[in-house]
Amino acid sequence: MYFFTADEHFGHRGIIGYCDRPFSSVEEMDREIIRRHNEVIGKKDTVIHVGDFTLRGSREAADYALQLNGRHVFLRGSHDAWLPSHAPLFWEETLHGQHIFACHYAMRSWPKSQYGSWQLHGHSHGRLSPMKGQWDVGVDNNDFRPVSCNQLRKLLKQS
Repeated sequence: MYFFTADEHFGHRGIIGYCDRPFSSVEEMDREIIRRHNEVIGKKDTVIHVGDFTLRGSREAADYALQLNGRHVFLRGSHDAWLPSHAPLFWEETLHGQHIFACHYAMRSWPKSQYGSWQLHGHSHGRLSPMKGQWDVGVDNNDFRPVSCNQLRKLLKQS
């Protein structure tokens, strides 16, 4: 199964205040995001991280990734200097008949948007109203958990 998430900001103390996250420390935030991730993600699931995984270096990023269930695809966000320069900026695929375009930034138009494709993004931390077919998959907008295609189908019908 495929899941999507963004804006974990592992190890980033400042994000707690910036996004009014309900954690008293960066250590508590990291533990809770990891716990909630692992509650919903199995070992064989694929997780598309749509940017801003961590501001820290590649060694720390690898340490965080090893604590998370699933197979991981990392897209470059605005705070992912740890990723190699050739890391993808977007992910595009058709899953169960649904075309999905994922990119860290919200767009007004995206590939196949006129044909009902979804655009999944992060960056706005739940502060941007979605357009039709668009959802912020960031942790601040989704109870600090990744979201599945089935959940997205329900969420996008409501928006």
